[in-house]
Amino acid sequence: MASELVRNLVDAGVHFGHRVSRWNPKMNAYIFGKRNHIHIVDIRETVKGLLRARKFIAAVVAQGHDVLFVGTKRQARETIEREAKRVGMHYVADRWLGGTLTNFRTIRSRLARLEELENLETTGSMAQYSKKMGSILTRELRKIRRNLEGIRRMNKLPGALVIVDVKREYIAIREARKLGIPTICIVDTDSDPDTADIIIPGNDDAMRAIDIMVTQLADAVEEGKRARSAEEAVQATSGDNGAQPPRRSKRLTTAAAAYPGVEGAALPPAEPVPEVELTAQHAGPG
Repeated sequence: MASELVRNLVDAGVHFGHRVSRWNPKMNAYIFGKRNHIHIVDIRETVKGLLRARKFIAAVVAQGHDVLFVGTKRQARETIEREAKRVGMHYVADRWLGGTLTNFRTIRSRLARLEELENLETTGSMAQYSKKMGSILTRELRKIRRNLEGIRRMNKLPGALVIVDVKREYIAIREARKLGIPTICIVDTDSDPDTADIIIPGNDDAMRAIDIMVTQLADAVEEGKRARSAEEAVQATSGDNGAQPPRRSKRLTTAAAAYPGVEGAALPPAEPVPEVELTAQHAGPG
């Protein structure tokens, strides 16, 4: 599976970074080399980051937490919305509203307003207002729906964030760090990797590259859901037999201290990655 994943990533151009003049020196450990003044990302580091992210997301979802997918740039919007809906998770694909996490109660109040406006539209009560007021309410409904549609069913803070382009989504990352929510980020050669908890170095501008990486992470959500369902089935069987589940220690673990919202979901160790040879056709343009 890893070898096929490597081929797909290379074909999608995930290894193409930005121009050498725009690089962030902190990304040096993830850069394979340069060609025609363009940095080439080390595919082995990309696959390593993807494997770690998949394990972590599966553990988070298996414990009953949700994952919030964030990608508001044009190249990522369609993929973020499609994959988040496919796995039943929340997403922000149009605009990150300041305070989405840190001021969650206010955001929930706006969702209540959205439901109120939708009720007016559904029942036809909006036609009772004047033409001007009806137009104002329609624009308000369209704006709230565009900004909050992806998180309207998010009743609690997520257990992790998946973010495309750390430079663009810096507000979301700041809010997550403030609340101790771990972040899994696709980081290009011009970005600061220190802002992310799990780094997936790669091209965050190519639509195919984004599609492959986000799809992989969404598949990890499905794995976590299956593990959760299996555990619930075992617990239900144990309950029917009258057996008491083993008591768990209430002592705060190191992982729980690092990520308060995700108990026991420690960052998984790096896995060996198959050797990759960048041929002339994949080494860069020209």
